[in-house]
Amino acid sequence: MFNIITRKTLLAYCKKYPKASNALLEWYYEFIQADFKNFQELKSAYGNASLVGDDRVVFNIMGNHFRLVVRIVFTYKAIQIKWFGTHTEYDNIDVTNVSYKK
Repeated sequence: MFNIITRKTLLAYCKKYPKASNALLEWYYEFIQADFKNFQELKSAYGNASLVGDDRVVFNIMGNHFRLVVRIVFTYKAIQIKWFGTHTEYDNIDVTNVSYKK
């Protein structure tokens, strides 16, 4: 079971992108119940997940319309939401150091 440290950030993204809200919350509820021990186990369940450095993983949300960037520390079962946006917005960020901004 993972602890999503920045649930408030996730809810802010749901408000900012209402079209993706249900898919984002579905991802959240799947992960608070997940028990992946490492990226390989996660990748076997989420084939579209990409490891991009600094323990960051990128997920496609709603097919490939939105991207979610998180930092996962498997040892502590902790996830920090770093960024969420459209695929087009994703193409304009540096995924290795982007972080949530209000």
